[in-house]
Amino acid sequence: MIYVGGVPFPDDSSSSSLSSSSQGNSQLLNLMKHPLLVSSSDSFKNLKEQKVSFEECGSERTTKGRYVYLFQREYATVDPALVDFAGTDEATTCVGLVIRNRKSGMTSLAHMDSPKVVDAGISQMLSLVLDDNFETELDVHMVGGFEDIAIKHSNDGDQHAKPESYSFPLCCKLVETLQKRRESFHIQTLCILEHNTKCDAQGNTYPIFNGCLVEASTGSIFPASFDRSSRCPDEIVRRIRVSVSYEDSNWEGKLIDTYDTKTDRFVIAPCSWTIRLVHIAWNLRQLPDEEILRTCSTSPSAEGPDFINNERSFSGSGTTC
Repeated sequence: MIYVGGVPFPDDSSSSSLSSSSQGNSQLLNLMKHPLLVSSSDSFKNLKEQKVSFEECGSERTTKGRYVYLFQREYATVDPALVDFAGTDEATTCVGLVIRNRKSGMTSLAHMDSPKVVDAGISQMLSLVLDDNFETELDVHMVGGFEDIAIKHSNDGDQHAKPESYSFPLCCKLVETLQKRRESFHIQTLCILEHNTKCDAQGNTYPIFNGCLVEASTGSIFPASFDRSSRCPDEIVRRIRVSVSYEDSNWEGKLIDTYDTKTDRFVIAPCSWTIRLVHIAWNLRQLPDEEILRTCSTSPSAEGPDFINNERSFSGSGTTC
């Protein structure tokens, strides 16, 4: 169940006048308008973005400590006694989800990229975060996603009609899943969708922040970006794994394991690489830059300057955020 300011958030599931999808949309839109969450989003946007680099004597590294970095569709749970920070970036239509046990400080971070991985993914995140009972108080932060397309109104005036976008259905599914679970989820940060959107002079929309960094010992969260040196370890293998995981039945509907909490080691769980994917990767590498951007991104106009180079270097199948 979702709490805001220590108070249970109203559940629309009992309303028979709304369809299942409209109930989820309504909950999300109501959360977005909650005064406490609007205020927390404004405060988050006023924070200085943490620019993380592991280059020796790198001038951009503004924080020091032990990190766990996550690529798309990965998750990790960190123990504050062993790890100082967990972070992710390169999210445009994706969402960075943080769930932290207030008492123990155990913190799980996931780079959510699809509504299909939300249900099982949150269960994965909670497996090492929960205490032995369901009374655990959990703080939740969501950062990422933007208004990649405006919310559409149906002909009958229904303002909760499902929009044709990537960000909104993912955010809607996250809220819906948290609300229906037994655990107590205290939403602290909701810097998503309209709260994470800026426009250029031509009216094109972009995310304000593409990443976040959470401090395990305190639960503090910051906007963040990471350079190539800090997107580690095993960047090539992990980027390829994201793509091939879409056709690996072992990872269907799941987040990808990356880090072993108990041993404090990165353990890169395997994925199957098929001949079909080899052909797709080869063909992708032959495409011009514009076609790679159009084919591989859910938000072509909002990608970073290294997106195309990354796709050429780590070509695979599936759509990236």
